[in-house]
Amino acid sequence: MTDTSETRSADSAAHATQPSRLHRLMRYLPLIAPVLLWTVPCWLLLHTGQHWPLAGTALFVLGLIGMPLAMVRGHGRRQQDWAAIVGDTLLGTIWVLFTWSVVLGVPLRLVLTLTGVGDGQDRARIVTWAVLGAAAALLTWGYAEARRVPRIRRLDVQLPRLGAGLDGTRVVLITDTHYGPLDRARWSARVCETVNTLKADLVCHTGDIADGTAERRRAQAAPLGTVQATRARVYVTGNHEYYSEAQGWVDLMDELGWEPLRNRHLLLERGGDTLVVAGVDDVTAESSGLAGHGAHLAGALHGADPDHPVLLLAHQPKFVDRAAAGGVDLQLSGHTHGGQIWPFHHMVRIDQPALAGLSRHGTRTLLYTSRGTGFWGPPFRVFAPSEITLLVLRSPQRPPTP
Repeated sequence: MTDTSETRSADSAAHATQPSRLHRLMRYLPLIAPVLLWTVPCWLLLHTGQHWPLAGTALFVLGLIGMPLAMVRGHGRRQQDWAAIVGDTLLGTIWVLFTWSVVLGVPLRLVLTLTGVGDGQDRARIVTWAVLGAAAALLTWGYAEARRVPRIRRLDVQLPRLGAGLDGTRVVLITDTHYGPLDRARWSARVCETVNTLKADLVCHTGDIADGTAERRRAQAAPLGTVQATRARVYVTGNHEYYSEAQGWVDLMDELGWEPLRNRHLLLERGGDTLVVAGVDDVTAESSGLAGHGAHLAGALHGADPDHPVLLLAHQPKFVDRAAAGGVDLQLSGHTHGGQIWPFHHMVRIDQPALAGLSRHGTRTLLYTSRGTGFWGPPFRVFAPSEITLLVLRSPQRPPTP
């Protein structure tokens, strides 16, 4: 018989080494990322084939220094809103400029070289102005997209276990409102007015209400108290609540007339049929240190009839593995923002099983992932529009339409 104890020890050591190296790399990421974001476009646009005035380089240097300082001052202990606005705006701007310097600038320079257009300096100037023009257009459009009232996205979702009495149940989903440094109280009121036009039976908010405490962002969140639903308004925490005194947000939503579904459920009944509407705390609650907070599906479904279909609210799509194992019929989530600023969606896919829209997981479970109603950080949305979602639940037993 082969003794595998040494092999297991070696494997354990290897596994222990890999996370430590990854953690060391992640530790330096906040230092590496800003340098790459600012130096790559500076080099590609200002220092390859042309001679720009010193002022151009100075702007990039100021951005490289100013952006991290503003973000630390805005999102650190002091949480100064003006600094957060400056830092977030610079982050969004340089992300777009970095992306299009690489995606547009490099191929364009190659094409101009191969086709023999102009001399080196002419080609460099064409590339620079093309990238700056594209970035300016995208940032202008992205800002308008971020600040607008989201479009309504409508879809029918058939749940095989849904009884005929609940066919046509209207569920409205808003999420990731991220009330923050930019005062969006008027925007919040208009979003709530739009929700009320949808005549929902159930309105859901799947977390990340704000960046900041409930006391600090109360004025922006207050319009949520005007939202109307014939049956219930339900809410679960997102990860950003756990950066900002989560219990304060739970208490405020309760005060505004919403049902915080903290690992519990309620029943929606109509026409002799029942839908279990359950919710769990965000998965980050488990490590928040906040007493009584954690994502517990078993607790959320405790006492529910296993023959009834289950609609689950969970902030992050990756909770769907637990939902599928627990026999959930439909999970509603947010968190991803659909990537918010292209091509950030590639990074989101590393962490989450879905980016946006409806997807199936396992034999029974459907997941709907919203692109979010608001925006986080940079006030831009590029190729990832916000949404207010209307899901009409359908039963396979419904009578045919005449």
